Amino acid sequence: MKTQGKIKAALSAVTVGALSLTMAACSGSAPKTGDTGFANGKTFTMRLGVDPGGMDPHFASNSVTQQTTKFLYDSLVNFDPDGNMVTGLAEKWQSTATEATFTLRKNVTCSDGSALTPEIVAANINFVGDPSNNSTRTGIFVPPGGTAKADAATGTVTVTSPSPEPFLARNLGGLPIVCAAGLKDRSVLAQGADGTGMYTVTEVAAGDHYTLTRRKDYAWGPGDWKTDQEGLPDKVVLKVISNETTAANLLLSGEVNAATLIGPDKQRLEAKKAFHRDLVTPLGQIWFNQKPGLPGSDEKVRRALTQALKLDELGQVVTSGAGQPATGLLIPTLSPCKQDTLGGSLPEHDLEAAKSGLDAAGWKVGANGVRSKDGTPLKMDFYYPSTLGPTFAAGAELIKEVWSGIGVDVLLRPVTEAEGSSLILGGQGGWNAAFVPLGMVMPNELVPLLSGPTPPNGNNFAFLNNAGYLENVHKAATKLGAEGCEDWAAAERQIFEKVDVVPFVNSIAPTFAVGATFEMSDGQLAPFSVRMLR
Repeated sequence: MKTQGKIKAALSAVTVGALSLTMAACSGSAPKTGDTGFANGKTFTMRLGVDPGGMDPHFASNSVTQQTTKFLYDSLVNFDPDGNMVTGLAEKWQSTATEATFTLRKNVTCSDGSALTPEIVAANINFVGDPSNNSTRTGIFVPPGGTAKADAATGTVTVTSPSPEPFLARNLGGLPIVCAAGLKDRSVLAQGADGTGMYTVTEVAAGDHYTLTRRKDYAWGPGDWKTDQEGLPDKVVLKVISNETTAANLLLSGEVNAATLIGPDKQRLEAKKAFHRDLVTPLGQIWFNQKPGLPGSDEKVRRALTQALKLDELGQVVTSGAGQPATGLLIPTLSPCKQDTLGGSLPEHDLEAAKSGLDAAGWKVGANGVRSKDGTPLKMDFYYPSTLGPTFAAGAELIKEVWSGIGVDVLLRPVTEAEGSSLILGGQGGWNAAFVPLGMVMPNELVPLLSGPTPPNGNNFAFLNNAGYLENVHKAATKLGAEGCEDWAAAERQIFEKVDVVPFVNSIAPTFAVGATFEMSDGQLAPFSVRMLR
């Protein structure tokens, strides 16, 4: 199912430590093009936190595998650091909400030397668009039931969507394209590759490292790409290093060139003023279960519980003081819609108003200090992820302390990713409120989560019913791409004004480099941007 795939992909990315990341800032300096500071013939070594596993890009769900395949495959379009679409395998494109046409670059070849043809690109899209193939990229890049036709004479591929997609060209453009041999026998993709990417796999030591070799004929990078650029590495080694302290040590010694560090070891690189690109993603979000009959179905209760919290303090706890204020539900730089939808939309901290709000909602304090209504105690089972480190447990404890202080009986329950998928997202658990760290790139991806059918018939796992949200969604849906962003933003503000979801902090994950520089594209380190330093 389309949205379930996106939710699972988002959760997997967060768990690994890189949910669809967004550039926020950078520091360190790099030589400009033409400087003698760039060095040729070197090897770029990058840390992977876990082994990427199977490397078939049409079944890659976690961020580590997706990063790995970035070196091996190209897509129809690329994205610059600000999230804008730029040339990829396609030199130009045009789109409506139901049809997109891509004109391919000429003289693009696969790693085996064969030509990339419109027929091969169309076959990729048709494979992923067919739900029976169970690709994890269905609904993310290609809408379920989406079909493609190739025109060899014009060098074009035209894709038709069975239903309107406001961001059709953008989604299709990000699909990694597999070449003919890999489409014929997908087993070769498990520990190898068959793509048009800048690198090929030359050595696999699963669980330890993957060695890639640069294609010297690669000439179809973004923009006016030149094959003779200074500083391009001849080889890339993707080294599996699970321990962050070890990774930091290897960075400082120069044995590793790039690594993402989110724990305390990042301070050692910051102290050295190491080059880095800081990435931010929505992390802290409180969702209320609004299933009829539960306390969270009453806006007065949601508002009171939110007013009781100091959200900035909660954000500092969850991120160990390293977070940034939330701006909404979308990943801001990666999304074509970049509005801050949160500012001024949530109720401000007011403990007395929170108590009065619960009183007004009929929840009165009893002799035991717990509020009740019509003989039913105000009980909140609060779920939080157990796989994202101790800070989420500390944040949950803080919520329990505050809510207990205003008469709420709070039970904390840690859940694994699998449990969260079934108990929260799947509607199988008796949760009342939860930390659900979801971040999406496209605003229309949020619609099935914030409205419509509930589990098991849909993905509206919190049972939201927000008329103002739907009114603005309907307006946005009539517009193509970024033209609808103001309406999408207005829709999201309705969610916050009704206190349906409470975002309170974004996380920052810096990727450091020593002996090299790089840029980001679509939330991943861009292989074509890596430059080695002398």
